[in-house]
Amino acid sequence: MTELDQPTDVDFDKLMAFVFRAVDEVGATLNAALVVMGDKLGYYRAMAASGPTTPSRLAEDTATTEPYAREWLNAQAAGSIVDYDPSTGRYALPPEQVVAFTDETSPAYLPGFFQIALGTVQDSTKIVELARSGAGLGWHEHNHDVHEGCERFFRPSYNTHLVSEWLPALVGVVEKLDLGAKVADIGCGHGASTIIMAQAFPRSTFLGSDYHEASIEQARARAETAGVADRVRFEVAGSDGFSGDGYDLITTFDALHDMGDPVGAARHVRGCIAEDGTWMVVEPNAGDRVEDNLNPIGRAYYGFSTLLCTPCSLSQEVGLALGTQAGPARIRDVVTTGGFTRFAKVAETPFNQVLEVRP
Repeated sequence: MTELDQPTDVDFDKLMAFVFRAVDEVGATLNAALVVMGDKLGYYRAMAASGPTTPSRLAEDTATTEPYAREWLNAQAAGSIVDYDPSTGRYALPPEQVVAFTDETSPAYLPGFFQIALGTVQDSTKIVELARSGAGLGWHEHNHDVHEGCERFFRPSYNTHLVSEWLPALVGVVEKLDLGAKVADIGCGHGASTIIMAQAFPRSTFLGSDYHEASIEQARARAETAGVADRVRFEVAGSDGFSGDGYDLITTFDALHDMGDPVGAARHVRGCIAEDGTWMVVEPNAGDRVEDNLNPIGRAYYGFSTLLCTPCSLSQEVGLALGTQAGPARIRDVVTTGGFTRFAKVAETPFNQVLEVRP
């Protein structure tokens, strides 16, 4: 087929429907930047505090300028994020969006999700060339919005589910933590998961590790602020090189699929865990077949997998590139090859699955 040839079986109505869908896609892409802008400038928080507002009032409340506030409000109204009343010329943030964009304690809090998405897209030009060579891009090579957005996206879910649901789903683990357990949190990033567990179980001690030095520095500062630095230690170490042994509980949150050699990490965990210990692996929720994941959450995760997680794995030795939507069967294969014998999926949310792995 030459450049001028066109397939003869094209349905023009379907073609135009797809074109308009593409327009919506472009609007959604731009909206990621607009949400991050609104979060950083305080637009959402100001609207939540003031009620129905005008561009001039929003600009005044946020110490910004009216032209930017006006166009931002109109874009948000066109995307049905804010409500617009033409009779008064005022814009309002519905109560549901107030929660989603301003309540950091809610599992529905969204700014971090948009922030990591925008940061990922900003680095996507690098991925185009890497896809030709098969090389990777390390986590440390990404911009700040990726690092901060990741923590801000996952932390509300950990706050909501980790202590109340996920740990109780593991056989005998909460009892050990209450009495005083030895815990390692591998790939801890900014330390959100480590600190949440330390605050809930004051008799236990915790090690958090990550190969990204800047994240570990942030984690140490946050542990000091949270008042748990006396029982939490953070170290710069890869997944197959964290220190210590005899751990009653080892955790890995949304990180196993990013590792270059997850099997090697599993072997190291196996050598460091107590014989009656538990490895809790929290991964993005996914089915084992591609068709299981062809839904909005799977679409977002496959996008992150292409631009963020797979390049991260390929930047490391082995470069297994599990992908963000690896599914339980592939994770089971990784951990059993690493020396574990028991594996079960014990909890899930729309975004995460919780896997219990034992010797």
